[in-house]
Amino acid sequence: MSVLNRINAKLDGMAPGDREIGQYIVDNPDQMLRLSTAALAAAIGRSQSSVVKFSQKLGYASYQELKLAVSEAKAQEWQVPAGVIHGSIEVGDSYQVILKKLVGSKLLSIQRTVGANTERIISRTLELLDGARRIHLVGVGASSLVARDFSYKLMKLGRNVLHDSDSHIQMANVSTLGPGDVLFALSYSGASIETLRIAELARKRGTMVIAVTGVHDNPLSRVADICLYTIADEERARSSSITARDAQLALTDLLFILLLQKQPDANEYVHNSEVAVSVLKAELSS
Repeated sequence: MSVLNRINAKLDGMAPGDREIGQYIVDNPDQMLRLSTAALAAAIGRSQSSVVKFSQKLGYASYQELKLAVSEAKAQEWQVPAGVIHGSIEVGDSYQVILKKLVGSKLLSIQRTVGANTERIISRTLELLDGARRIHLVGVGASSLVARDFSYKLMKLGRNVLHDSDSHIQMANVSTLGPGDVLFALSYSGASIETLRIAELARKRGTMVIAVTGVHDNPLSRVADICLYTIADEERARSSSITARDAQLALTDLLFILLLQKQPDANEYVHNSEVAVSVLKAELSS
């Protein structure tokens, strides 16, 4: 995960002084790269030592090391395509402006989400899913829709999958899990009480817990064995979990494709599924 994403994710939990420094860097990374510690401190009304300590709290030996990390993050940063706008959707925006802003938010969320998860973490997740006796998918609200979509995809590969939109049934299902099973829990906030309680019960039963959640510290991430991070821009999109849902779908689609590659007989399972559905469609249309 880039240093800019890490700072942004930690802002809410920072002390006021650190938050001012962090917010300035996130909002003005290019300017920050041209500023010395003294100049940055003057720009935000803080001391030079507070800037140095901020760098050290992030794991860098010096402010120069932090600047290098920011520079590398900027070099790898995805650029919004020409004609696409990334910004808050306002009441007075025209149809075309709303369309461009919405597309920009979706694209940026997906790109940041992919960048926030290392290949090592994705590979470890694949190992758990591939070797699982049963996979139980849970989520509420928009996350439940993503869980259902992923469950259908996993079923096409012949995986033993449990999913239900009713949280009471989800809790009953997880009570049957044990070692060798996997709980795949989706919650951007990481604070959905139903998903959290289900994850806690799964851990008690010796089940591995994979969480798909936001990069901020949250209760679900503390329960999980593995965290896959999603980065959403809900404040800018101003809609019900649109970008969070897109980020979750991007991750689950990636996992499905990688599992498809990994499983030798995957194409046969998918083909059988398509044939079964086509036969049903033919009967309904006749």
